[in-house]
Amino acid sequence: MNTTTGRPVHLAVYDTLADWETGHATAQLARTGHEIRTVGPTTAPVRSIGGLRIRPDLALDDLRPEDSALLILPGADLWDTTDDLAPFARTARTFLDAGVPVAAICGATAGLAREGLLDDRDHTSAISFYLAATGYAGGGRYVEADAVTDGLLITAGPTEPVAFAREILRLLGVYEGEVLDAWYRLFHDSDPAAYGELEKAGAL
Repeated sequence: MNTTTGRPVHLAVYDTLADWETGHATAQLARTGHEIRTVGPTTAPVRSIGGLRIRPDLALDDLRPEDSALLILPGADLWDTTDDLAPFARTARTFLDAGVPVAAICGATAGLAREGLLDDRDHTSAISFYLAATGYAGGGRYVEADAVTDGLLITAGPTEPVAFAREILRLLGVYEGEVLDAWYRLFHDSDPAAYGELEKAGAL
């Protein structure tokens, strides 16, 4: 059951963010009535790895779990080259401790690993040895899967933006069952039959 109805979904934005990784999730959430708000290190503009200039709606210091339905952390080169994004991983801990879900993809999973958030949760990423290089203690909980949900935490690798979105849509109760499966088949597999199923269900 989704207990965060009415609260916005927060998308973290920072320099070098991988702008292809969250588009399926945020677009479908917005289309189904969820407000998307961007949160940056400050409110100064950031630039994605694809060159998109984004002015955050709010600064990370002003983000509170009780005001959010979900925190989405995309990958970024900065996750692996500096400690600049560590505050976002610490915020993820605050969210999870408060019972508010977090979804991390690509390099953001390494940030969560460094923060210790994957030590006792099932998770996935780009590949197991990518996370092992962080020195984290959660290698035994690594799952070879397109995306993994463990309680309130979703993880995925950089090549799985559709599976990442699927888990977000499931966790927030946007779609479920056959409708969720059809949505995934349409956008992941280009299954033409799935379009008709979604149209019939009023999910397009």
